[in-house]
Amino acid sequence: MLVSDFQYDLPPERIAQEPLADRAGSRVLHLSRLNLNRLAGSWQDRRFCEFPDLLRSDDLLVVNNTRVFPARLYGHRSGLRAQPLRPENPAAREFLLGRIEVLLTRQVADDPNEWECLVRPGRKIGIGEKLYFSHPPGGQPELEAEVTERGSFGERRIRFAPVADFFACVERLGHVPLPPYIHRDFDPDDRAGERDRDRYQTVYAQARGSVAAPTAGLHFTPEILEQIRGRGIEIAEITLHVGLGTFQPVRVEKVEDHKLHREWYEIPAEAARAINLAKAEGRRVVAVGTTTVRTLEYAAKYAEERTGGNSVEAGRGEADVFIYPGYRFRIVDALLTNFHLPQSTLLMMVCALGGKDLVMGAYRHAVEAGYRFYSYGDCMFVE
Repeated sequence: MLVSDFQYDLPPERIAQEPLADRAGSRVLHLSRLNLNRLAGSWQDRRFCEFPDLLRSDDLLVVNNTRVFPARLYGHRSGLRAQPLRPENPAAREFLLGRIEVLLTRQVADDPNEWECLVRPGRKIGIGEKLYFSHPPGGQPELEAEVTERGSFGERRIRFAPVADFFACVERLGHVPLPPYIHRDFDPDDRAGERDRDRYQTVYAQARGSVAAPTAGLHFTPEILEQIRGRGIEIAEITLHVGLGTFQPVRVEKVEDHKLHREWYEIPAEAARAINLAKAEGRRVVAVGTTTVRTLEYAAKYAEERTGGNSVEAGRGEADVFIYPGYRFRIVDALLTNFHLPQSTLLMMVCALGGKDLVMGAYRHAVEAGYRFYSYGDCMFVE
């Protein structure tokens, strides 16, 4: 299967640059894999405020409660012989080689000081390089890090010098890690202009750790969630911290040759019980977002390999299941998801559930009908 099979044309003006004032004001393209005559799929243009009515009363809705943290850090690098840049030591400025950008993508194990990340400019930052982060720039560094491993495509592993509260420093220094297709005119030295900290976050976000929002969840409001619960529909929460596995580009020609990065997840015991009960009773499991799909399907695949059963087990792990057309879904029956980039693993996952021809046709319709695309855009419900 070729990656190019998942290409579609998208005018730049279709990429949403700002969120709607009303989270639930977005559109939803309702995609049915079988129409009333059970012959072929079809789609309808709807509004997200209608989403509770698209669910069945016995559905189980599963959401990803991960919380985005300001994982983009701007700092300075210095040569291997340089001393930390300090206001009282002007001579140290001579060692300064340039500004760098670091995107923290994955915490290594449970150590808050060691991270996998992307760095820019990637080719200039080698092993042993010291990185300094402060606000304002040039002040006393609040965080210092050393590059310990170097990967391809700008990937690095860095280790921060221990501080009393690492995440408190990141919250002060960091910027919202918006995707590159959302353009913001802001000065990295001035965090006052940021307006995305609240909006690039689901209303049910709890567990800090993501470098990107599970964007299908951005449409929900407390009122919509209350309407869903009011219909007797159960909601379960799991966690997957979004990292490189979600948004890394595909650099191979054949889909089967692509390898995903691992992403940390947790399925609480209460959620596992609800999911397994729904499957046992023949009720639908409706996933909110591709990250939820990846978590549930990885956990089910892992459990099947261990026990041969069709269930999920409570616990923590690292998911790396790659879902593309031909995949056999074990848990997820329906999916709410935003529109995804051409030739992306996320689009491939949606095609695996909805059918490639139907999904790609629906995408072409969405472009023609003026849907807003990507993180701050509209969404699609596939059932």
